[in-house]
Amino acid sequence: MSSVKITLKKSCAGRLIKHRQTAEALGLRKIRQSVTLTETPQIAGMIKKISYLVDVERG
Repeated sequence: MSSVKITLKKSCAGRLIKHRQTAEALGLRKIRQSVTLTETPQIAGMIKKISYLVDVERG
């Protein structure tokens, strides 16, 4: 599995509750906060769900 760096680029305020919970589950709480995770099918699905809120760097 490869690693993926996810950065929250937009606020979760006013977003759907499920999208806020997804960002929280990925470990993203503040704008410009980044986390590095192992890319699994579950993580990929979560990223796809909130793709409009995050920047993704694969590598």
